Amino acid sequence: MSSSSVTPWYKQFWPWFLLGLLFSSIAFSLLFLFFSIRYYDGSISGDYYERGLGINEQLAKQEHANELGLSATLKVDNVTGDVVINLAGERRPETLHLALIFPTDGDFDRELTLTHVREGRYVGTIEEPLQYRWYLQLQPEAGDAAEWRLTGEARFPSEDEANLVPGI
Repeated sequence: MSSSSVTPWYKQFWPWFLLGLLFSSIAFSLLFLFFSIRYYDGSISGDYYERGLGINEQLAKQEHANELGLSATLKVDNVTGDVVINLAGERRPETLHLALIFPTDGDFDRELTLTHVREGRYVGTIEEPLQYRWYLQLQPEAGDAAEWRLTGEARFPSEDEANLVPGI
């Protein structure tokens, strides 16, 4: 008879290795669950098909803005919160609607109504200073009923003017 003794299971490598894999998968699953709840980005809207079909309407608005010869420049003063738009072209409505769209989080999106002060100049005020990159949409009224739309992109804070032109 040999006097070799069998070591207990808890002193061997493989049970701890397999338990380590199990516990690490549980830990990572809980971590991913936490992040998915904390940074929930919303679900697909119920009318996504209709919105997809509406792209032709958006293109028509931008084409109409091009036919009217519209373009604009946007200047934001982050210290005072003043937003100034100079609109060039045939149309000069009494108010303009500016949508500031944050690329990664819809909770940061802002909308602003600007009033006409003189020859194509519109002024409004924004409460909080802008930072980072934003998509800009300018139209004569809020919503999908607007007759034309100008789009652009800007990074804030900046001393430069942002250009808004017809087009996607």
